[in-house]
Amino acid sequence: MTEPVLTRDVVIVGGGPAGTGTALALQRLDPALARRTLLLDRAEFPRDKTCAGGLIPLTLELLRGVDLDLSVPHVRVDRARVRAGGPAIELEAPGCCWVIRRREFDHMLLEAARDRGLDARTGVRVRAASRRADGRVALETSLGTILARAVVAADGAGSLLRRRLVDPDEGWVARAVMSDVPFEGARPPETYEFDFRGVANGLAGYAWSFPCWIDGRPHWNVGAYSVRRRGEGERLEGLVRERSEGVTERKAHPIRLYASGRPLSAPGVLLVGDAAGVDPLLGEGISFALEYGRMAAEELRNGFLRGDLGFAGYGGRVDRSPLGKKLRRLALGARLFYGPRSDLWFRVARFSRTAQRIGMNWYNGVGLWNPAVPALPSAPRGAPTGV
Repeated sequence: MTEPVLTRDVVIVGGGPAGTGTALALQRLDPALARRTLLLDRAEFPRDKTCAGGLIPLTLELLRGVDLDLSVPHVRVDRARVRAGGPAIELEAPGCCWVIRRREFDHMLLEAARDRGLDARTGVRVRAASRRADGRVALETSLGTILARAVVAADGAGSLLRRRLVDPDEGWVARAVMSDVPFEGARPPETYEFDFRGVANGLAGYAWSFPCWIDGRPHWNVGAYSVRRRGEGERLEGLVRERSEGVTERKAHPIRLYASGRPLSAPGVLLVGDAAGVDPLLGEGISFALEYGRMAAEELRNGFLRGDLGFAGYGGRVDRSPLGKKLRRLALGARLFYGPRSDLWFRVARFSRTAQRIGMNWYNGVGLWNPAVPALPSAPRGAPTGV
């Protein structure tokens, strides 16, 4: 038997928002357990991450919950433009989104956790995982064998830990393609756009344009998303090509979506973030990653207090929580808006100001949905010119 090079109570695999969100929440809940925790990521930070980088207001509230402010370059979005056939709808919604770059945002989270005492090691690849007879999880890494009493799988849509220890099924996996386009102007606009017109032609998703800063220069992040991982690659590439104005570099990545009833834990293992499943309607994952992290931290604290690391009830608790309820509703929304009666649901969304206001506030987790965050105003202004 290979001798371990390290032994820890908790090992978090993945240094993105789900992994660092778990660590930051654990540092608040149980500082002693956090000191016995190790975080691993295969990349060296700061590292690039393919993601549109939109933070809904709930995300900022979750950051404040772990005593963090948004301290990286960002664009505050105050208007949302939606195209779904007919005149475009523009909603005045101050502060409906903050667009960041994941390279900077993820590094901010990791450094915050390190500053608070987390043992975080980057450039460490996890090659295999198994459960030993004593219940501990053995991780075979580029450092050697690491033993943990509990492991948090924050290693993304293709999670090795999920496949080896929890659920070998691929699950419900979506696909996104995106590109970054320089913007001719001193500052990026404060409007983002969602374009659902492709649904009428069979696309199970949408295209987007998000304003952002890259190396101090204004850009558009443009992309396209489908809840189907396979069979729509060419269509997604075409939508991005139409919006990228000659930029040839495009990046694609899978997004694992939440499906109620899929396993989210096994003895000694908790899934969080993309490894567990995120928003099926729009593919948003950052706020959900932080929410998963908060729940996983509570599960770890309680499990170590009870001396029970089976985590048998974690999946049910997620499913019954506000996080799980929202994900289930978004899964229903994806089936309605991308299904055979999509025209009906888009008509309701297009003509009902009440539905628009309720939908924006609910999705962003503000107003009655979260009294700590004021509701967004949402008044259509007619048909603006295109971006």
